[in-house]
Amino acid sequence: TIIVCYDPHEYAKYCHSDEGAGCSIGTPWGASYVVLNLDGINTDVIAHEMCHDELFTRLGWWKTTQQIPQWFNEGLALMVDYRFVENKPPAQRYLDYKDECDYISSGGQVTLALTEISSMRGFFTGPEGRVMLAYMTSGMEVSRWLAAAGQPAIPVLVKHLREGRDFQDVYQQLEAKKQP
Repeated sequence: TIIVCYDPHEYAKYCHSDEGAGCSIGTPWGASYVVLNLDGINTDVIAHEMCHDELFTRLGWWKTTQQIPQWFNEGLALMVDYRFVENKPPAQRYLDYKDECDYISSGGQVTLALTEISSMRGFFTGPEGRVMLAYMTSGMEVSRWLAAAGQPAIPVLVKHLREGRDFQDVYQQLEAKKQP
């Protein structure tokens, strides 16, 4: 279900913020929603939010919210969202996201560890520049991982997570052994 909000207050009711062009809402009973404001009516935002929705669909609300780090959820969504980095092979996307991180952080003066942006609160708390750095850090990490693990690693990761395996273990194992 896609909900388009014509009023910022309406958007804030769903997304708990008037920031951003869209958000995704998953529920424990399986329903999920993509919520857009008027700035979100474009291919990149819709693809980004639908990627979140796809994780909810494939893994369920509990696993997605409790076992998937927010940096991975956002980084994966950035792989289908070309607002910041063009559609390129993962190794080039990594370099482009690294450039974006350097620019936002004034040459790397501020960095975010993945552990700092693993939770929703850790990812989205702070001023706009910090949140943007969280997005770019996520895009950099997931594109780096995809360059090492290969595109086929994504469905393998999902399969193992559905089987109950630990995210970090599977993530690292897939990186170490590139998928054919």
